[in-house]
Amino acid sequence: MDKLGKPVKDYSQIRQLVEDVMEGKDGHIVDFSDTATAFASKSDQELKKAAWLFGLMNKHWLVGIGSKLGLAAIRMHLPFIESVVKNTIYDQFCGGTTLLETQKTVDRLAAQNSLTILDYGAEAKETEEDFNHTMNETIRAIDFASQTTHVPVVSTKITGMARFELLEIVQSGNTLSSEQRAEYKNVLKRLDAICHNAREKGVSVFFDAEESWIQDAIDHLVTVMMRRYNQEKAIVFNTFQLYRADRLQFLIDSFNQAQKGGYMLGAKLVRGAYMEKERERAKQYGYDSPIHPTKEATDDAYNTAIRFCVDNYEHIASCNATHNAASNLLQAELIMRKKIQKNHPHLNFCQLYGMSDNITFNLANAGFNVAKYVPYGPVREVVPYLIRRAEENSSVTGDMTREHALVHQEMKRRGLI
Repeated sequence: MDKLGKPVKDYSQIRQLVEDVMEGKDGHIVDFSDTATAFASKSDQELKKAAWLFGLMNKHWLVGIGSKLGLAAIRMHLPFIESVVKNTIYDQFCGGTTLLETQKTVDRLAAQNSLTILDYGAEAKETEEDFNHTMNETIRAIDFASQTTHVPVVSTKITGMARFELLEIVQSGNTLSSEQRAEYKNVLKRLDAICHNAREKGVSVFFDAEESWIQDAIDHLVTVMMRRYNQEKAIVFNTFQLYRADRLQFLIDSFNQAQKGGYMLGAKLVRGAYMEKERERAKQYGYDSPIHPTKEATDDAYNTAIRFCVDNYEHIASCNATHNAASNLLQAELIMRKKIQKNHPHLNFCQLYGMSDNITFNLANAGFNVAKYVPYGPVREVVPYLIRRAEENSSVTGDMTREHALVHQEMKRRGLI
């Protein structure tokens, strides 16, 4: 990547750097195999429960059947199902049913030098009443975050405050009806209320990336908010899904646009969460899939994006939100090579609550700026999020196998098995 922001076509340099980091040629900055640090806060009983749960989630067929049955049972208001979900998958991946209950999780993470990113986990909303509820809950989360130094960021999804079909229409470029224009103005008002409150309270906001056929509309909305609220510091962050072939260039273009516009770019980097849906839709409608054809191509783009953000850290506030060990070690290595303050506010790491504790807490122990992404909300409301998370991490990435192995490693170290 040159200083003019033109992406390199040859990724051999970044690949070699990643290989050197993984092989520890300069010595490992962080030891992700240290399970004693990773699971220091877990009791023996909690560790056994995690092993049991990850073992179940490692069975792909069981996750598939359980997801369908669980969602149906919740919708049918079967009383015992909600209790089962609360005491298993919910407790593993969510911070609490309310902000007050989530405080315990925030404190527990803070004791391990980890920050918290709060996310109201409700999804798939359709009415103006629901959209306003999501906005109000996000503003309440911002108020909550402002009262502690341990919650610097609140995360939200624009489809929690805007109708999916409306965003599709906006992205298509079709003329909006008078009713749709009024609806779109309401979306802008909700986002503006959130970002205004965030700036006033000194809290940042992550806006999630979503499906490619509404992402341009989301990018426009988030950019409008960045121009308005990122004049002095990064309050508003857009999310860049690097498994899309065009997103590395979009990151660079977004940076150049921010430089010209005189505002700070906030960039959350992820690989992506809708791969199968994207490919199926591309096949259905006969267009080229927006997803990189191989995992190696995605890794190249992601790691190059990390290097670009670190190279320009004075003008980009970034969050490296991944469970990939190589990508986390790469950013740590680049920070050390450039002699940047380890916990610089523009260079962050993040993993999901309940997963990759070996990465989060070993980075935190080494002095880096790291957070857990913590969903919260009523069990019934958060179930769609939990099911999506279980299906993604069991059937696509194999994360459950790794998590299961790490927990077993710690159980052996403690003499529990």
